[in-house]
Amino acid sequence: MSEVYAARRTRLREYCNAGGSAAALVSRPANVRYLAGAAPHGAVLLLGKTEDLLVCAGSTADRPMQERPDEALRVQTLPGVGGGDPAVAAAGLAAGQGADSLAVEEHHLTVARHRALGSVSPGLRLANLGGAVEQLRVVKDEEEISCLRIGAEIADQALGELLESILVGRTERHLALELERRLVDHGADGPAFPTSVATGPNAGRPGHRPTDRRVEEGDFLSVCLGATYRGYRCEIGRTFVIGTAPADWQIELYDLVFAAQRAGRESLVPGAACRDVDRAARQVLDSAGYTEGLTALTGHGVGLEIDEDPQLSPAAMGKLDACVPVTVEPGVHLPGRGGVRIDDTLVVRPEADGGPELLTITTKELLAL
Repeated sequence: MSEVYAARRTRLREYCNAGGSAAALVSRPANVRYLAGAAPHGAVLLLGKTEDLLVCAGSTADRPMQERPDEALRVQTLPGVGGGDPAVAAAGLAAGQGADSLAVEEHHLTVARHRALGSVSPGLRLANLGGAVEQLRVVKDEEEISCLRIGAEIADQALGELLESILVGRTERHLALELERRLVDHGADGPAFPTSVATGPNAGRPGHRPTDRRVEEGDFLSVCLGATYRGYRCEIGRTFVIGTAPADWQIELYDLVFAAQRAGRESLVPGAACRDVDRAARQVLDSAGYTEGLTALTGHGVGLEIDEDPQLSPAAMGKLDACVPVTVEPGVHLPGRGGVRIDDTLVVRPEADGGPELLTITTKELLAL
């Protein structure tokens, strides 16, 4: 992997040099990890004029790291328990290497921290790196996709085991905690985000936080969970019915959301406009009269963070590339009655390679549990 990290840093250095910056300071943790292989708490990465350094706070020296940094990088730990701000120390190191300009992630820095960086050296000019690293992260290599694939397998397994247990009478909160425990039991670093379990009138509500409501016969049960594996985060969401058979309105609503989700999935081809993927799914729901209350977006990228670019929304700019993992997650929520959400993680692939690769494979059939 050392060559992979070195190649990523080279691409970023070329971007910075083209913009007139001799060095770059990366402070956003996911970006540090992407370029360095690890992101100890508070660490920053300096792409220097003469040497690249991972600068860590002294307080992190004794903390065990889940991942080891790229062996080609020199790790510099600041002295003392506090040791000062690694970003400020890195800016000083950049100036010491003779850099006259330093590109920084302004979107991640506080005003106070930016001022501190600017006061390090009168000859060091600060420039904005913007979202350059985030853009590098959009297209994944096969090693990254493999981590997402394993995370999806773990999430599928945890969800499948839950569906085999007795659900009636148990609370949303209890089920969510059990799912997160099962994720870890099967090898996940942890949940990719707080697990959502929603029942009855809560079902289908995006971002629902589990409550003490108990599962009842006749409920819709919607579940959204994800696993983190080696730092990479996937997502899956499914909706079920509790009882012997779903009601007619539940079948109709489920079939509608399933059709919308399928339309979105089938639109995932290299070169497709992000807004067109959103439109494909949203149009199905709009035509059935569910214009009000739809979510702001149909899906989003995943990777080292659970919500990355690209965004699949009506106002999204840009087009999809091959090897970009995204979610497709339309839903409808009927206030007081409940609703349906269906969520998959897929990788954009050309038709010659079989089309979009589905990572989350738990059945999307409307099961009565």
